Amino acid sequence: MTSRGAGTAFSRRNYRLSNESEKPKVTGIVNSKLLNDYLHRIFPSADGIQPAAAYRKPLTFQNLQEHLDKLLAEDSGAEDSRDQILEGRLGPSTVVLDHISGFEGLLLVDDDLLGVIGHSNFGSIRATTCVYKGKWIYEVLISSQGLMQIGWCTLNCRFNQEEGVGDTPDSYAYDGNRVRKWNVTTTNYGKSWAAGDIVSCLIDLDEGTIAFCLNGVSLGTAFDNITRGAGMAYFPAISLSFKESVAFNFGSRPLRYPVEGYRPLQDPPSMDLVEAHKLLGYLKNVIHIGIDVLEGKLVEKDTSMWQLQGEPTVLITLAHIFNHFAPLMCKVYLVEDVLMNFLLSILEQGGAVEAHPLIQQLLDLMWLLMEDYEVHECLKQLLMSLLRAYRFSPIIPDLGLQIHYLRLTIAVLKHEKSRKYLLNNVLFDILRSVVFFYIKSPLRVEEAGLQELIPTTWWPNRFTKEGKESKEVKEESAEERLRRRAYDRGCQRLKKRIEVVEELQVQILKLLLNNKDRGGGEASRYIFLNKFRKFLQENASNRGNLTVLCPPEYMVCFLHRLISTLRCYWDGHKAKAPAALNSEEAYVPPQLFYNGKVDYFDLQRLGGLLSHLKKTLKDDLALKANILIDPAELQAVTMDDLDEDEESATSTAQRPVAALAIGGALARPSWLSSPTLGRANRFLSTAAVSLMNPRRSLGTLEKMKARTLSVEQRTEDDRAAGELGCVRALVTAALVTAALVLAQAVWAGEVSPEAVEGSHGNEGLLLGRPPEEPEQSITENSLLEILDGIVMMYNLSVHQQLGKMVGVSDDVNEYALALKDTEEKISRCPKRRRDIYEELVKSQKVFSEKLNHLSRRLAWINVTIYSKEKMQDIYWLLRVCIRTIEHGDRTGSLFAFMPEFYLSVAMNSYSALKNYFSPVHSMEELPGYEETLTRLAAILAKHFADSRIVGTDIRDSLMQALASYVCYPHSLRAVERIPEEQRISMMRNLLAPYEQRPWAQTNWILVRLWRGCGFGYRYTRLPHLLKTKPEDANLPSLQKPCPSTLLQRHMADLLCSDCDMAPSFLNSVLNQLNWAFSEFIGMIQELLNQVLNRVTAERNLFDRVVNLRLPGLESVDHYPILVAVTGILVRLLMDTDFQGAKRATAVLLADPCFQLCSIQYLLGHAEPSAVAATPPSADKRHFSLHTYTDYISQEELAKVERMLGHLSEESKQAAASMLPTSEEDLCPICYAHPISAIFRPCSHKSCKACINQHLMNNKDCFFCKATITGVDDFTKPGSS
Repeated sequence: MTSRGAGTAFSRRNYRLSNESEKPKVTGIVNSKLLNDYLHRIFPSADGIQPAAAYRKPLTFQNLQEHLDKLLAEDSGAEDSRDQILEGRLGPSTVVLDHISGFEGLLLVDDDLLGVIGHSNFGSIRATTCVYKGKWIYEVLISSQGLMQIGWCTLNCRFNQEEGVGDTPDSYAYDGNRVRKWNVTTTNYGKSWAAGDIVSCLIDLDEGTIAFCLNGVSLGTAFDNITRGAGMAYFPAISLSFKESVAFNFGSRPLRYPVEGYRPLQDPPSMDLVEAHKLLGYLKNVIHIGIDVLEGKLVEKDTSMWQLQGEPTVLITLAHIFNHFAPLMCKVYLVEDVLMNFLLSILEQGGAVEAHPLIQQLLDLMWLLMEDYEVHECLKQLLMSLLRAYRFSPIIPDLGLQIHYLRLTIAVLKHEKSRKYLLNNVLFDILRSVVFFYIKSPLRVEEAGLQELIPTTWWPNRFTKEGKESKEVKEESAEERLRRRAYDRGCQRLKKRIEVVEELQVQILKLLLNNKDRGGGEASRYIFLNKFRKFLQENASNRGNLTVLCPPEYMVCFLHRLISTLRCYWDGHKAKAPAALNSEEAYVPPQLFYNGKVDYFDLQRLGGLLSHLKKTLKDDLALKANILIDPAELQAVTMDDLDEDEESATSTAQRPVAALAIGGALARPSWLSSPTLGRANRFLSTAAVSLMNPRRSLGTLEKMKARTLSVEQRTEDDRAAGELGCVRALVTAALVTAALVLAQAVWAGEVSPEAVEGSHGNEGLLLGRPPEEPEQSITENSLLEILDGIVMMYNLSVHQQLGKMVGVSDDVNEYALALKDTEEKISRCPKRRRDIYEELVKSQKVFSEKLNHLSRRLAWINVTIYSKEKMQDIYWLLRVCIRTIEHGDRTGSLFAFMPEFYLSVAMNSYSALKNYFSPVHSMEELPGYEETLTRLAAILAKHFADSRIVGTDIRDSLMQALASYVCYPHSLRAVERIPEEQRISMMRNLLAPYEQRPWAQTNWILVRLWRGCGFGYRYTRLPHLLKTKPEDANLPSLQKPCPSTLLQRHMADLLCSDCDMAPSFLNSVLNQLNWAFSEFIGMIQELLNQVLNRVTAERNLFDRVVNLRLPGLESVDHYPILVAVTGILVRLLMDTDFQGAKRATAVLLADPCFQLCSIQYLLGHAEPSAVAATPPSADKRHFSLHTYTDYISQEELAKVERMLGHLSEESKQAAASMLPTSEEDLCPICYAHPISAIFRPCSHKSCKACINQHLMNNKDCFFCKATITGVDDFTKPGSS
């Protein structure tokens, strides 16, 4: 390493002072006496007793190295006890997983051979080291809570895909998933584990016992009298099912929960630990002791505000310390045990992170006095240790541990040079910074302290008669009100503590998105953008690849923190540039989708493939966006697609693995599935073309340049041309000045610029602005890219996770119903049945305990996922997508370039707000809610039939979203609020013939617009079931009708005004339906009579089936069938003109199947024969529409009464005037109905039922095979 300003190279080990020993007083730093006192205070002897000044040898920089070596060697002999520790253990001193011969099944193993993920049915693997004597311990960090068996096995154990650790005689295991222990047989043992727990596995080969601990709490002895003796040695081992993952700590890092008397399988570096703690003590002395040159004495200093201030004596002293300290800080054990704990102790004094600049000073020293590779490894291990500690720390009520580790992470990232290195090489690449933004949900609320935070639990227990939870609390008792308020106060306490963690996470992101770095080179924000885009690409293109996908629960937290940070920077830019938009008006300009400056990784566009769009819309690009596409480039695009596929396959095939075989253990670069978090080979080479550059080469003039800040954006000019040198050795008096200049340069924040092409990372991002887009500045270009990434991230996995977590709320509702049902049974239980009463009380206790647990867990989930602030984030994202779609739509044909996920996110985010956040928070409370719904309705109404959208999946999604929109009153009203022109256009598209459009959803939408207008058809649950069990959540449920008379009128006007549309629509509907429906149309008259006769008859099969109430047939009842038939008859006979009613009445009465008693049955009139034959029973109740007053209006009942009177009168008149029908007058085809139709031109005759059914399939006459051109009514002429 070379010192800046001097051409002399210094070796760490062989440097010596060049000062002449005969001139000790001329040190060039401080006088000899003061220097001697200072060095003795910094480097005291081991016993702490300083020799008298007259007898001790003066200590100077000439003999300091010798003195320091002597101090470090004093305790080396006492600590060297390696031979004793090796007793009782066989195998390598570095313990890892045996991925060569000690496994069964297919497994993915981390690069450090400590983390493993199951990739087969039940894979097993053991460690490389075994023990046969003594007491030993190792720890397992649980990354997933699924099926695993962890413990010990011998070399003779043979495992397979069905039997693992604990399933053979000489293997012993603990299974926290099923809460059991295994050794051939199984019994209950321990407690259930969860992701983030640490299992300690202990074996005592002196006593012959095996025990386990969970998060430091002993679970008791699991096995005793285990097999011991000659040839018996036990290996750490695990069996785990598919996708389950863990990481082992055999002693390579400090044990999280050490147990007294038990030794880790891997020896801690004892000698290095002693030396590191000594050197750390010397460093603390330097910080604590200062030199007052003017007074010539040593002074005590405030350690929290310590600064070097260019003192050469201190700098040279630190160089001696770091000469020994730097190599030790490359070892993970020492970084975690020494450095991290020391840095944490600095922050323990309290106050904001900014109040502790000492950490920044120490990082400056590290970059100044350590080799680059040493600083890199130290920072990498420090961040990995912080992440492990954050992720696997137990959740305590105040979240103090998580806060502690996040504060130190912030302190480290505040150091600019360290932050840039970590962003470039560690965060996302190895650690994945998203882990720092996750707040895990505790499965065991007792251990998380939620009982103290939320001592009183509460859950909704008020339901409407429709079985739904009522938003309005009705008849709430005083006790329930007190419980609810106490529960709400507990939730607020929890929310305040979680908000502290979330604020720290946002601070981390603000540091990563800083674009005002003082140093040269790329700003942190642009480094973050490159890594973030690559992160999105992996999750977008590797769905199903376990080693790459980010767990959705991490994505949810990351999304919310990123939105908070983005809006903060967005509004900050607005304050500086008033012409820009504020974050409430944010959107992504449409030119990003077609100018090639942002890569969308082959994601589907609305108009199809990008290469196709460039070919078909190249003229529009040139005309509207001034973007010219070279024909040669279009051909190159096609060839690039092929080349990329080949390169992808080649890179995958050449990826380094430790073992690759069927049933083998694959070396897996990991980051989340294992707490060890993998290594750098997780990603594709960072030397590849940045993902932020165009995917394929554009023109020469439009090639993107790597990001760096322009001169105007930097707070200081770049001043140096080479990297800062590092001072490691003793410096001579002649080099003191150079050292001071170097130190002052570091303190001033000057660093050399990196060679980066270009002047700004987002140049050209907004090229190709269409004329429809305003010239107004939106915000900083980099923020637009982040916003685009946020939308994509929501589409990848956030929405699915939001839906998944709703299950806890559903569980609460189910248990609340079960508890209420049990309490009702207890109240009805006879006193003489003590046995039943006791069982019911036990059930009540179980349900209450489960509800107490779930209600506290639900409080945590509501705060971290479904809080009002999180709801506002999703709502803001919805509005961003709406504005983006609206701006893109104005570009005309260029709208086809928009990625499909923008429409998907708009639909899904609305669905999440409506379904997932309720009833905790209502969407109606959001600002601008009505306007937002109307704008989204306009988008759905316009684009579900948009010819610019070609993807069948996205078209189906739009149609389904529109169908869902018309199902609910508030969203249907939004559809009615869109401009009339758009409403009419929507209805015209719905009525158009089915062409490349799902007809089922179209019919559903049209039916929903009328549903609820029918006779007695306004219920959501079958009325007869609500009378028997009104609160059963499993009852068949229907969506509450909400018809739209406005849209009905539009549809009627279109069909009436357009003579071609009406038959075209009807033909389209009938063509899509099968022949059975066509038969139904033809037989509707017959079916009406058959339904009435069969359902209304007393003592028939239907009546008996209904009375049996058989399982699975609960929905079969008179009401839903009879109201449908009654509604049709009322419409035909009562709600039509006189001529139509007269004609319908004649046809109905002419049908021999019609019986007037069927109509009487509807109003509760029993058959006279049935009344005479069977005396009335108190339990037997006849069906009557009068009993359903909640569902049938008085007006509808009056119509039925009038219809009965009308039919009674008409039937009497018909009976009086009707003459017997002769055989010649009957239809010659069916002989059931009189002749009523005559064919043209052949004049053959039949009844209308027969001819109508025949004409559906054939146009030829029954008798003469002539083509029928028309059918006329036939009336027999009267006899003369």
